[in-house]
Amino acid sequence: MRFRHAVHIASENFPSVFKLLLYRLFTTAVFGSLAYLILSLGLSAITGSKEAADLVQLVHTFLHALVTGEAGILQGLPLQFKEAASALVKLIAFNTPSIIGCVIGLIVMYLLSRFVNGLALFAVANVVNDRMSTYSRTAFSQSYFKSIGKAALYQVIYVPLCFVYDALMLGACWFFFFYAPSFLPSWGIVTVLIAVSLTLTAIVALEALKMTLISAWIPAVVADHDGIAHAFRASVRDGKSFGARYAAFLAAIYLVIAVNVLFAIATVGSSLLLTVPLSYIFLLALQFVNYYLGSGKKYFVTKDTIADADGLLP
Repeated sequence: MRFRHAVHIASENFPSVFKLLLYRLFTTAVFGSLAYLILSLGLSAITGSKEAADLVQLVHTFLHALVTGEAGILQGLPLQFKEAASALVKLIAFNTPSIIGCVIGLIVMYLLSRFVNGLALFAVANVVNDRMSTYSRTAFSQSYFKSIGKAALYQVIYVPLCFVYDALMLGACWFFFFYAPSFLPSWGIVTVLIAVSLTLTAIVALEALKMTLISAWIPAVVADHDGIAHAFRASVRDGKSFGARYAAFLAAIYLVIAVNVLFAIATVGSSLLLTVPLSYIFLLALQFVNYYLGSGKKYFVTKDTIADADGLLP
């Protein structure tokens, strides 16, 4: 029931897909440009150096020899490549402070982009809640500016917590991809496929766990006007129907991955402009369905369908 109702509610809020799409295209352009500027300024001493140019020229020479079959060109190339690579490594070591600055700058840009994009998701959460509670259609812009203060406070807490959790999740993925397969016999491509499968399973399982733990956070703030910190603590401590919520998020994440990958392959990536923002709305809808069911509240699934914890109402 949770899963099916979330699909219906996401379709009821389909107009928000285009608003979220335009918003994310704008923020991607802004933060992408800033990230490019940081990389250009911080790494210019390396990318514009003679050492980098020499190494690139050697690579071109090697590829030209492979295409034309001129084996004579390859004589002495390994030694030249080794010397050029050694010179570039020394240059990189000399510019370590600039590289560290670039990394810090990119992390800051990433966190700011998560913060700004999160403001839009919080606005969509208000739109979804209004649709479920009163079947009204709230304008995205109205919801955005009306809730921007509370959304900003929510993101100030959520973004750093999510960053730390994602870093730990990457560590777990490193273990499953590089270390866990070492216990298996060396089967070549089979081992690689097993490593990829284990890593993807870990990502989905851990992401579902995160979403389950905070599934009531936004709904409590939006639907019941609960405090940000109090709603977070209550959501993490909520053990009611934990298994059902976790199973729903696990299935939802696999569905989101399958839909986005299949549609991307079928449309050469163009469908991602719709399926990605729709995926966010679907996962938001699932959070609200879980919250409404856990709170015993009635909610609109469609215009003529109302549901509560006992099922559909006549």
